[in-house]
Amino acid sequence: MRLRSIIGEHQADGWDKAWQDGVTPWDSGCPQPALQDLITSGKLDLPRSGRALVPGCGRGYDTLVIATALGLDTLGIDISSTALEAAERVSFQLKDFLALSGTGDEHYELIYDYTFFVAIPPTRRPEWGRQMTKIVKSGGYLITLLFPIINQPENVGPPFYAREESYAAVLGADWENVLDEIPENSIESHKGVEQLIVWKRK
Repeated sequence: MRLRSIIGEHQADGWDKAWQDGVTPWDSGCPQPALQDLITSGKLDLPRSGRALVPGCGRGYDTLVIATALGLDTLGIDISSTALEAAERVSFQLKDFLALSGTGDEHYELIYDYTFFVAIPPTRRPEWGRQMTKIVKSGGYLITLLFPIINQPENVGPPFYAREESYAAVLGADWENVLDEIPENSIESHKGVEQLIVWKRK
């Protein structure tokens, strides 16, 4: 797979190289319908004030949805300057999620993770879990949209394997799974192969 080859060859700069080369299979060119439907459905009492974070925001489609539909002060971060240059402007910063300090204003009522977790090498995923626990406020939400969910070997991407239990293993006892479903409404290429899992910080 070309994406895994780019990431392996360029390491830390691999994601920016992927954006430069147009090797961005996760970039649908539009907001994710599953996120939009979750917000409008009223299934969960999602926050309507405070701050939200979208790590690995890419061009920022979902960042804009969260800001406009929930009214949250929403920050999108990405390690690719190429992605951010093409982003819709809400508030975007060139940052590494795993390097956030969790001090000052780095605390959030809601975080949205779409194809960000699957981009993290499994050996570093415990850091992801610790960061989520550190920066999401008690009672806050973590919305995870897992793609793809297909029967494949663990060493197949994009670029790394993940399942629901992969999140649970690194989030631990501080989180409760409050919603788990296969979205009825997805972009055509994602139908039946994505899973919406929402977690609430205890």
